[in-house]
Amino acid sequence: MEKNYLVYTSHLSMKPDSAHEIHDVMCANAAKNLGYSSIFAYPNYEPPSSKTKQWLFPSTPQLPTQAFKEFYNVDDGLKITPLPIPKLLDKYKNRIINPYKLVYQYYLPLHIIPTAKIVHTRDWSCVKAAVKKKINVIYERHYFEERVMEPKITNSPYLKIAITQSDLIKKSLIEFGMPEHKVFSLHNGFSQSFLVREPEAAQEWRNKLLKNNRQQLVIYSGALYSFKGIDVLIDAAKHLPNVQFAVTGGTPEQVEHYRQSAKDKQVDNIDFLGWILPRSSLISLLQAADILAHPHCSGHSASFTNPVKFFQYIAVGVPIVATEIEPLMEFKKSPIVGAWCEPDHPVKFAECIKKVLQQYPRKVEGYAENISFAQQFTWEARSAKILQLANL
Repeated sequence: MEKNYLVYTSHLSMKPDSAHEIHDVMCANAAKNLGYSSIFAYPNYEPPSSKTKQWLFPSTPQLPTQAFKEFYNVDDGLKITPLPIPKLLDKYKNRIINPYKLVYQYYLPLHIIPTAKIVHTRDWSCVKAAVKKKINVIYERHYFEERVMEPKITNSPYLKIAITQSDLIKKSLIEFGMPEHKVFSLHNGFSQSFLVREPEAAQEWRNKLLKNNRQQLVIYSGALYSFKGIDVLIDAAKHLPNVQFAVTGGTPEQVEHYRQSAKDKQVDNIDFLGWILPRSSLISLLQAADILAHPHCSGHSASFTNPVKFFQYIAVGVPIVATEIEPLMEFKKSPIVGAWCEPDHPVKFAECIKKVLQQYPRKVEGYAENISFAQQFTWEARSAKILQLANL
């Protein structure tokens, strides 16, 4: 039986506002690109297309649907294993009967984990199941730890390493029982497809988005939460009426909320595009910009966030205007073309955008400094580093 690199996630919605899902899928996709037989497994609440076969053999990998490929922008060769969950089990779940028991007591230990050479997951219950089966496992944690972890699990030789995205989360894991020598902090990554130039498609975006004789385009891509700085961006746009702004991402409800907010503030030079599909079209959209905006606010979330969009921004070679938040401060001295601005100040953010527009005119081919610097942050480079740290 072929041994696989298994990435397991406990939730997959294929809906907007799914950064952690994208992270997990990209980890599996990167392992595949490194030459592993990579499997992405997740609970599936949709009825199986072939019920008998999938219920009896849930470990049988399959090719993802076209919708899956377009939503996550994955390469050919990645395989998925949806674990069928009865809707009634989810509807009437309680302490005795619930879908998690089906996953953790049946699917994972009996059908999924035994086929793996390496398990990579953000799910602690999956970590425990892998250790009990004596399968090497890599644990990721993106938020502050909330429970004391069992020493028999954390000290097991099969729990190779724990990966975090910031030093604060790393400290949290150590405080809650993870051996310090096993914990490493690594940045997120970006898909190598963002390095491919798409000048014609980028120009089509500019033709579509630039309005009222405006010649310069500022784009934000990512989640639409207040702490992400969306209100700051709207207010900054008001101070730059001759510059066009465009925002992609967010749920339909969030998009409508911010469209109304911009209308109430009488800001007519910002468009909210929503979640665009296929996700591969995001590449040309970012390349269409004169500036890519990163207006994150200060506060608790700014202390540990590690946004995927920042590395996508670098890869497409467009100048960046970013706020000075702790996880990104190491990049302030890098050769990245752009500028930095203190958070929470729309006027200063607008001034910074204006300065960068004057200093760094748009290049169809992108700025080589950014593109070259980005090479080290591909998902494949990240996965290779993780495997090196885990000695696998």
